[in-house]
Amino acid sequence: MEVAIGAANWLVGKLLDKLSNDLVASYVASSELGPNSEQIKTKLKYMQGLLHAAQDRDVRGNPGLQSLLQDLSKKADEAEDALDELHYFLIQDQLDGTKEAASELGDGLHGHALHVRHAACSTIGNWLTCFSCSHTQDDDYIDATVVATNNPQDATRSNSGNDGGHVGKLKFDRVAMSNKIKSVIESIHILCDPVSDLLNKIPNSNTSITMKRAPTGSVAAQDKLYGRRVIFEQTVSALTGSKYLDETLSVLPFVGPGGMGKTTFTQHLYNDKGVEEHFTVRVWVCVSTDFGVLNLTRQILRCISATEKEEHSCTVETTNLDQLQKSIAERLKSKRFLIVLDDIWKCNSESDWNNLLAPFKKGETKGSMVLVTTRFPSIAHMVKTTDLVELHGLEHNEFFEFFETCIFGHSKPAHYEDDLIDVAREIAKKLKGSPLAANTVGRLLRKNLSRDYWMGVLEKNEWKNAKDDDDIMPSLKISYDYLPFLLKKCFSYFSLFPEDYKFYNLEITSYWIAIGILHSSCQDNNNYLEELVDNGFLMKGVDKSGDQYYVITSRK
Repeated sequence: MEVAIGAANWLVGKLLDKLSNDLVASYVASSELGPNSEQIKTKLKYMQGLLHAAQDRDVRGNPGLQSLLQDLSKKADEAEDALDELHYFLIQDQLDGTKEAASELGDGLHGHALHVRHAACSTIGNWLTCFSCSHTQDDDYIDATVVATNNPQDATRSNSGNDGGHVGKLKFDRVAMSNKIKSVIESIHILCDPVSDLLNKIPNSNTSITMKRAPTGSVAAQDKLYGRRVIFEQTVSALTGSKYLDETLSVLPFVGPGGMGKTTFTQHLYNDKGVEEHFTVRVWVCVSTDFGVLNLTRQILRCISATEKEEHSCTVETTNLDQLQKSIAERLKSKRFLIVLDDIWKCNSESDWNNLLAPFKKGETKGSMVLVTTRFPSIAHMVKTTDLVELHGLEHNEFFEFFETCIFGHSKPAHYEDDLIDVAREIAKKLKGSPLAANTVGRLLRKNLSRDYWMGVLEKNEWKNAKDDDDIMPSLKISYDYLPFLLKKCFSYFSLFPEDYKFYNLEITSYWIAIGILHSSCQDNNNYLEELVDNGFLMKGVDKSGDQYYVITSRK
């Protein structure tokens, strides 16, 4: 339902942009298109406000609302197409000095021209220039992708007058255009009231949707840490050595995509004998999507033993943050401590973060540590006081050993080496070193130790259909679900490009604008690629020319 609301909100916003264009508004207002255009805009703005408010509420389980939202999205999309087509003819009038599509109110507004998606068919060469100006990665592929993404009807209209490779002038039919716009606007007008009514009935007391994340603890499910021995030993040495002894408190983040074993790695660090001996107090807290300073402070206090004759003694049920923080500071005053904040999904501000850490900076003993695990580079960079540790996929040999353990435990069947090991290696290559993927696929293969079954899993990528919360696809999808709707739309189009394709900001932003995801005004205001980096979906690099590019985050 959240997706339906996001899509409807996005399309209604785009439709309002079109109706606000002076050229289009003048035509609509003068062509007797049913309901008054200002009345339509007012209703759409009201509904847009309700849609925006509903995005953070749990409105699942309302099939009627979902169906109406889908109808509204479809009609809003149709209306945008019709208004884009009208705008194309208005611009054509400007170029030709004609008034075929001019409004009956006069042509004084013809000095305002805006770029529109449906004009892209006749100016596609300008867009492709942007893609090929300095970075030629599969030019034919990009050409095909951009053209295929545009509305097929547009291509048909544009090519109808094509002669010798030149796009002919399209004929404007005022009656057909007016009827088309009138029909779709009346349909939207009819939908506005029931959708707004249902949205208005969503109780204000509904809490925001929170993603379900399994809680974690400090006890590792696997006794052995597979791979990463070098970075593990280096981290243990840093934690227990002199590296951090000059600071009262240091923060070391571990960052990487979902399923890469950040929690498992940190669990083994937490339980290492040297680490245990070095820190008098150790605390593990699973943060997940609930970053509340008061709640986290309570959880941490609950894990720290009280001292005798505490001056600021209080119970964990206390709602006074000041008392809680004073109690923590008193209990940790002369102790070196290690605090793990696992699986942080959000932190509202740097101020909140500093507020949470305030009582831990009052200690008299140097060398205390906070370890943070997160999927989000933006969070890791905000909290770190030392170089962060990036965790990606395991190396091939280490991963395959772990993969075999996920399938068989510690006892392989007699026929494995002869019948199955080659299939297992091929499957392992597809899993990109992800420990979570190894667990998911290991459970599948364990069900049937026959070659035919394993070949079926290999050929059909069966693990992509696994739906349990601890399977790989739900784990990765939750990161996608966490994105704002517009970033979801932007990211989804990366699937049209080859693996490891290098995206440059100007070209991909122009592409998003050309296919109608972004408005041209967004180009200078936001770097959506940077936002996808902050959310862990992209990584940055620099090419031989010194230009910055972006690639989809690798699992390796």
